[in-house]
Amino acid sequence: MTIQTVLDARARLGECPLWDIDRQQLFWVDVHNHRVHQFDPATGKDHYFDAGDVVSAIVLAGEDRLLMALRDQLAFLNTETGEITPLYQAKFPYPNTRFNDGKCDSKGRFWIGSISEAPQQAELYRYDPDGSWRVMETELTISNGLGWSPDQSMFYLADSIQHKIYAYSFDIEAGTIRDRRVLIDLTDEAVEPDGLSIDSQGNIWTALWDGWCIACFTPTGQEIKRIDLSVQRPTSVTFGGSELTDLYITSASVGLSQKEIQQGFNAGDLFRFSTSSVGMPAYSFLI
Repeated sequence: MTIQTVLDARARLGECPLWDIDRQQLFWVDVHNHRVHQFDPATGKDHYFDAGDVVSAIVLAGEDRLLMALRDQLAFLNTETGEITPLYQAKFPYPNTRFNDGKCDSKGRFWIGSISEAPQQAELYRYDPDGSWRVMETELTISNGLGWSPDQSMFYLADSIQHKIYAYSFDIEAGTIRDRRVLIDLTDEAVEPDGLSIDSQGNIWTALWDGWCIACFTPTGQEIKRIDLSVQRPTSVTFGGSELTDLYITSASVGLSQKEIQQGFNAGDLFRFSTSSVGMPAYSFLI
């Protein structure tokens, strides 16, 4: 298996890769550098927009537009002009909390988690196209890695600091989750499940922070394989390419010592490799 470095990005905290199937381009963010990147695999060119604040998640939101999760607000980004339009201001119940990973479900609702400095002070939210805001889960610490099974019956959520990926029963019409259970438990290892992606067979692909690898698990939580990387802190994965068989991987350099960076000098870069698995298109925020 050949893993390519497709962009020498040297990001501080690369995250949330998002494949635009219409443009055949990859959007991704550099959280602490406040950048939303647009990468064209056909040309190898990448340019970025200044989000003006911490930016942790992006979803498609119509032609030439993304919906961004900033530190404590949601905003639209026009990808032609770079114009930012505020949409929703959040009020977190605890201090030192910010938004983290997020994705849209197939009904166009935006699910977005938070990250807290203190244990169990983060939450999972749902922002609907009609402007309504709901708390969907509480007592998290680093809400990460959201995804849905291909048949929409299951919802997945990683709480990275707990080293676990949870599975919930999902009601697509009501947009609700229930019956949380631990699907993947990595507490015996010094790795944290970060961003994840679900393939068309329902397998769960996740980046393992501090694990120098990504891992793939069956829908029932059994590990299938791990794929070694040249970086210590992969952060997230998504399927892209014309057939959705290319797996893109973001990574981070934040928090690493000079010695650790020398050991993994590609920290913060963007990677890709071809798989025999087929991903699913990203859902968009319903306009």
